[in-house]
Amino acid sequence: MDAERDRLIGVATRLFAELGYDWTSMRMIADAAGVDPEQVTQAVGDKPELYQEVMARALRAEQEVVRSALRSATPGVQAALDLVDAYLDFNLAHPEYLSLWLHRWTGDAADTPDLEGLYSRPLAFEVAEAMQGLTPDGVSVDHLLWTVVWCVYGFLSGGVRYVSRQRGDEADPEAVEEFRAYLHTLVRRMTAPVG
Repeated sequence: MDAERDRLIGVATRLFAELGYDWTSMRMIADAAGVDPEQVTQAVGDKPELYQEVMARALRAEQEVVRSALRSATPGVQAALDLVDAYLDFNLAHPEYLSLWLHRWTGDAADTPDLEGLYSRPLAFEVAEAMQGLTPDGVSVDHLLWTVVWCVYGFLSGGVRYVSRQRGDEADPEAVEEFRAYLHTLVRRMTAPVG
């Protein structure tokens, strides 16, 4: 039953990422999984419970990657760069999780529990705590962290509209590495001593 439960959660993850929670019905999930809606409910609960499990799995996966990067990071600015790389690579590898958050940030699943308070904020606090002392006066660690998050989500969800040369909008490997270099420059400059 665990394998079937995981499969159903995987189907739900894909549909919630593609359509959002509000536009995805249990019937759609059941049809996509090739089962009856009752089987979905028996295996994973009702729609809010299923969504909470989908989001909890996404957030646990992100927490694992970020916490691993925190544990293995070289102290100082290199730790921030390692975190940026881990965060970018995680989102490149899991575009469905990025989509879940993009939907949520636009008001999707507004009637579900405060998942941000349960999962995201505690992780952000851990990262901010680890980065304390890296930024000079006048540069907020919180703002720097959220600038990285917003940049990663913007780059991966909307692409880059290059104005200085002809390039496509896709996140091809060359564009990803240019973006990674940009994030490194951003972090280095925002953590450089003022003077």
